[in-house]
Amino acid sequence: AHIRIEQDDFTLSGFDVAPGQKRKPLTMTFKKPEEIIGNHIAKYQAMKLAKMLVAYDFERQLNPFVELGGFLFTFIGDGMPGTGKTILIQMLAGLVNGYCQTAGYAFHYENFGVDQISSYQGKSGQNCKEFVNNVINPKAIGFGTIDDVDQVAAKRSDDRASAGQHEVTAVLMESFAGASTVVRGNCTFGMFSNYPENVDDALRQRAGARWLVDGPQTEDDYIDIFAMLVGKNHAIPLGGHTLFEGQEIKRAVSTSYGQHAKPQEDGLLAVWEMHEKEHGAIKTLADIGAYLHRIKIAEPRFTGRAVKNITDAIKMRAMDVELPDDWFATAGAFMHKGYDEKKAMIEELRGPITMEMVLQEINRYADSEFRYTDKSDDAAVSDIIRRERQREKAIHEIETMKAEGRW
Repeated sequence: AHIRIEQDDFTLSGFDVAPGQKRKPLTMTFKKPEEIIGNHIAKYQAMKLAKMLVAYDFERQLNPFVELGGFLFTFIGDGMPGTGKTILIQMLAGLVNGYCQTAGYAFHYENFGVDQISSYQGKSGQNCKEFVNNVINPKAIGFGTIDDVDQVAAKRSDDRASAGQHEVTAVLMESFAGASTVVRGNCTFGMFSNYPENVDDALRQRAGARWLVDGPQTEDDYIDIFAMLVGKNHAIPLGGHTLFEGQEIKRAVSTSYGQHAKPQEDGLLAVWEMHEKEHGAIKTLADIGAYLHRIKIAEPRFTGRAVKNITDAIKMRAMDVELPDDWFATAGAFMHKGYDEKKAMIEELRGPITMEMVLQEINRYADSEFRYTDKSDDAAVSDIIRRERQREKAIHEIETMKAEGRW
């Protein structure tokens, strides 16, 4: 009930329904995985995360993946505008929603956006805390997104940002890896940004996984995306190309992971080559530690938390178990089984951690840190260049005005 007292300009709002109880169905345009071209690693991890979420046990209020390792509580997706971040959210929400309907679980999706930043002192922080609590609620499966996180949460050093944006940064940092954070495994938070270098360093490092959402990349990707989007109302021949062959997820993912056997960013590649020259190929735990330390010297933001995020990603790869689709086709096959039985079923599928996997994950994570630093530096450099050009133009105009006697 909502009561409006006009003369006092006061609205009394009734109580909202708590998450997990009777709620409105989710209205959203869901996307299927085959509707996404490119973004192989992000798509693959999103598909795995959807299955992981519904492995949650409501009776024990714990997810076997939290205990076994590899659960993804927070992640950040970064890429240029138009590369498919929104479509990835729609795909993940659609998959989880489908599994929850099969199992009869409550599913809560919520996005925290710019509209929840308030001009009232403290209100933005309250809105953000409410958003986190709604998603974390252990009586439902939750998925929370913060789209354009660089606009919503400010860098702590940014004095031009509003107080509300600083409050949001503080709340998110405390909620994602604060002293009181409990990860049960019933929910996940995704931060998405076109400019991740503008996100506060500490908040960005609280994102356990990095998804590079770079959209279609190869010639085959562009043929596939055009053929898919243009539809069937034409008689234009396809030509020498097998449609969607390059999108076959298993092969595409192994190719994408394989690229990270060596670093992609120039800064990290220099560190890698220097380490190989001095110590040879990385073969032992001591070699891995030495390589990590060398990265730390080159990039001071590469801290202990970065190592924790990398090891979590490695555990997730070891738990890179393809939970069979028939487990999720009916509620009784897996989702409604007891906690210990679920855990045993998952454990049977687990593989060992390999050196190849370790190096790929270190390079994937460290590449993203170097990428953010380079982007940040490039922006600063182009700013200085622009100012110098303006200064030269101003000097030239002043000289002209002096010659004409107007200065």
